[in-house]
Amino acid sequence: MKIKFRKTASLLLVGIMVFSSSACGSRGNAEDLNLARNEGDDKKVVNLFGPMERSDPNIRKNVARTAHEKTVNIAEEELDVYVEYRTYTAEDHQDKTYDDVTLDRARNNMDDLYLLNPDTIQTLGREGRLADLSGLDCVKNLRDVVKIANTVDGKLVAIPQEVVAYGLFVNKDMFDRYKLKLPNTEEEFLECCRVFKEKGIETPVGANRWWLECFVLAQAYADMYNGDTTEEEIAALNSGEAKMSDYMRPGFEFLQELIDKGYIDAEKAYRSEAIEGERQDFVDQKTPIVMAYWGAANTGTAYKGMDFNMQVIGFPSRLGQMPVLSMSGYGVSAEAENYEDTMDVMNIILSDEALQIYTDTNQVISPSKNVEVQCSDSLKPLNDRINEGVYVLGSNASMNVEQWGNICLIVRELLNGASVDECMAQFDRLQEEFKDR
Repeated sequence: MKIKFRKTASLLLVGIMVFSSSACGSRGNAEDLNLARNEGDDKKVVNLFGPMERSDPNIRKNVARTAHEKTVNIAEEELDVYVEYRTYTAEDHQDKTYDDVTLDRARNNMDDLYLLNPDTIQTLGREGRLADLSGLDCVKNLRDVVKIANTVDGKLVAIPQEVVAYGLFVNKDMFDRYKLKLPNTEEEFLECCRVFKEKGIETPVGANRWWLECFVLAQAYADMYNGDTTEEEIAALNSGEAKMSDYMRPGFEFLQELIDKGYIDAEKAYRSEAIEGERQDFVDQKTPIVMAYWGAANTGTAYKGMDFNMQVIGFPSRLGQMPVLSMSGYGVSAEAENYEDTMDVMNIILSDEALQIYTDTNQVISPSKNVEVQCSDSLKPLNDRINEGVYVLGSNASMNVEQWGNICLIVRELLNGASVDECMAQFDRLQEEFKDR
């Protein structure tokens, strides 16, 4: 299962950064591909491995690339250093994934700085290959959620430039038409779906094979992440004292009910890629509810500029509308050749000044508690909950069992006909395999 995850799902978060900004890396051998060259032998160099090449300075079409490079440019000018970009993008499913190549490079100490997906942060952190970043000046400004998600064995091993939030994208006009309030709990959500179905909406929830896991995460961890026993509960899960399947079961039973009642088309969801499978029905107002990430409300290729009142809310839970957060992050090689210079670069690109530039350019949630995003009206309900400190984590490097990819895969088994009990047995096996690692 884990091998399959790396071949199919592990690029999702870094891929979102690329997709939302139309960024395209170039394919090639990671060991040889070097898209930006040092301009002088006497210049200090920091080697960055990521999914995006350095853009032509005369081209400003790529918003995210420009945002990231703006922060890098600040560091280069202030430190008199050159950040050299190295990149790799798989051309098809038969190639090594970005994560596979990243693991190879990090284990061979080939670069100074890496953009890492959550499962890779977890793996390299446990192997001791990532430096502890807790001493950086910028850390004191980080949201607690960022530190929780990227701490492995007591060390802060990665920091992102943005936090990715997932929510339900709803057609508020359709809810108003049938005098429905936006749902807070699982029961309210089911009632909305019942009314839509009764009124002739064939499939109330448009779904794909990637993001149904957010329903599970919201219900599984609402109490844990919004209570006072987070660390204790994670420790109990890691030791096996608490069963992961007990946390997962309510969410899987909820999804099974959605499938059984025809509120989700399981067969279509199983084969649909993110956004591609459900977008048109949502745009055409045939489906009132879909799920996506924050940036999908800000990009014209997804759900920006709908011809109706679109609102983005959290997933239903016992504690109300619940955002699901995940994040990729920058990690520094513990044995980086240019260690001190790399740490200096990190301090600058993750400073509040640089993060404000990044956030203003990309319109994303900042990892800094001091930097606010000026979001669209449609995103305000989700943003308000996050600012209240209400959320669950979809990825958490301190948990032995990788969450995002494994839950996604087991949800697919449910879509393909597996029973809830069979899915819970898979969680029990995973937990036993990774207990006390």
